Amino acid sequence: MKALVVYSSRSGNTKKLAEALYGALQCEKDLLSIDDNPDPSGYVFVAVGFWLQGGQPDFATLNFLPKIGEKEVVLFATHGAARNSDHVKNAMNKAKELAAPARICAVYSCPGQVSEKVLEKAAKRDPKPSWLADAPAAKGHPDEADIRKFVHLFNELNLP
Repeated sequence: MKALVVYSSRSGNTKKLAEALYGALQCEKDLLSIDDNPDPSGYVFVAVGFWLQGGQPDFATLNFLPKIGEKEVVLFATHGAARNSDHVKNAMNKAKELAAPARICAVYSCPGQVSEKVLEKAAKRDPKPSWLADAPAAKGHPDEADIRKFVHLFNELNLP
C-alpha cells in the first residue's frame, strides 16, 4: 500500500500533526506540502491536514480535496477555535463534502496556536470571528498530548 500525507500549514501547527502521522505509517509513503501540488492518483490512502480560514478549510485544501477520488482518507485540522465548536464541525463537514467520493476513515482536529498578528487583525474585524474568544486556549497547541491522541486514533484504524 502506498500512502500520501499532504498538509497545508500556515504557522507550522498542522505540519506537526502531518509529520507525526507520517512517522506512524508502516508502508511506502510520502509527506508533501499542499504547496507542492501533489497528485493523489498513485496512492491508496491519503491523509489531508489543513488549517481553517473563514470557517472552512484553507483555499489550497479546498482545491485539493476534490482531486482525491475513491480512496481511504483521514482528514485533520488545526484551528484557533474550540475543538468541538460549530466553527470546526462546519469546516470538517465542508472538507468531507469536497472529498467525496473518498471513504472518510476518520477526522481529527485540535487547537493550534494563532499568531499575535492574526489575533490582532481578527480583533479589529466587525463582527469578530466566532473563534476569537477560544483562541487564547489554543496557545501552545498542538502539544504532545494532541499529537499522541492523533497518532493513537490513526493506529486504531488499522490502516497502512
